[in-house]
Amino acid sequence: MKAEELKTKTPDQLRDSLVQLKKEAFNLRFQQATNQLENTARMRAVRRDVARIKTVLVQKAADAAK
Repeated sequence: MKAEELKTKTPDQLRDSLVQLKKEAFNLRFQQATNQLENTARMRAVRRDVARIKTVLVQKAADAAK
């Protein structure tokens, strides 16, 4: 997921994506704990996507406050 794609979405869409990614991160942690995780790189990608979404949400909030 790229930041440019995220900037075109509304804050509600971003929050929905954030919830989905957090659920996925939880499931990946659970799989790792039970030694069922096959793609370990996906955990890193999900964490970074969460950070990107949070960053864009903060930027949108700052722009709205101006």
